[in-house]
Amino acid sequence: MKLLVTGGAGFIGSAVVRLAVARGHRVVNVDALTYAACPDTLAAVADSPLYAFEHVDIRDRPALDAVFARHRPDAVMHLAAESHVDRSIDGPADFIGTNITGTFNMLEAARAWWIRAGRPEAFRFHHISTDEVFGSLPPDPAVRFTEDTPYDPRSPYSASKASSDHLVRAWHETYGLPVLLTNCSNNYGPFHFPEKLVPVIILNALAGKPLPVYGDGSNVRDWLYVEDHADALLLVVAEGRVGRSYNIGGENERSNLELVKTLCAILDRKRPKAQGSYAEQITFVTDRPGHDARYAIDPSRIREELGWRPSVTVDEGLEKTVEWYLANEAWWRAVQDRQGVGERLGVSA
Repeated sequence: MKLLVTGGAGFIGSAVVRLAVARGHRVVNVDALTYAACPDTLAAVADSPLYAFEHVDIRDRPALDAVFARHRPDAVMHLAAESHVDRSIDGPADFIGTNITGTFNMLEAARAWWIRAGRPEAFRFHHISTDEVFGSLPPDPAVRFTEDTPYDPRSPYSASKASSDHLVRAWHETYGLPVLLTNCSNNYGPFHFPEKLVPVIILNALAGKPLPVYGDGSNVRDWLYVEDHADALLLVVAEGRVGRSYNIGGENERSNLELVKTLCAILDRKRPKAQGSYAEQITFVTDRPGHDARYAIDPSRIREELGWRPSVTVDEGLEKTVEWYLANEAWWRAVQDRQGVGERLGVSA
């Protein structure tokens, strides 16, 4: 299969590209290389004859048309997006432009190519989204997001992703474009850009800096190891039912404070301090505006229809993630100097 992957130099996108090439798929990576893109994440596949790179912004429709004409993909995996909630609070315009207008351009470019190619039955447009579009859950562990949960986005980021989800469904219903949608829980793992919680805690701990925990740390997330997510995405694009959405979760709920304490305990074992524990660096900070209390995925549909479930527990995944950051200092130091990395964002509201 020839896959056109947008955002393939990003965190989740690069995991998809690496796994797809490893499995013998041809991959065209379309990426604008904005601040969070890291081409080094693709070093393992950069010289593969199965891999091609197109430096294209999804807001540029003519450039997208040229990419489709040049590569003639069998399927699109659309991951390109602005994704940091705190940045969306400070600068929502970029999220509207990339996540909404960019998705519109991708849909139109894909539709035009699909029609020119004779509407091939096997073509797929797979849109990768987030559980944040569903809003916030109560603390009851029996209540989780399903594919039928009403949308209730609370941040500029989640609202932009909800908008893109609606566009994808509309292009299927109105134009017959063969689409698939997935909504995932919080990802973590190797190559995670160091403005998100897990790498922030690891790198601040190593630097002797405060470990910032928003509010009282009680916000709960379902944690999904990024390589498990990539595996699920490739399964959905190959075997998912057209027009269907699938929730992908790690089945690993943790409060933010529990997660931070787990990371500290792993670091205490892997890179012990001269004195004391990294947990002594935990600092509670002013909460993010509109911070959702809890996310949790019910993955029954993907498990029952496609036979997928996560292979990595949160404890295993965090251990592997800490080990990766300890072994790859050159990578994370190179990206720490980028604009806004290490600064507290999302407080302007």
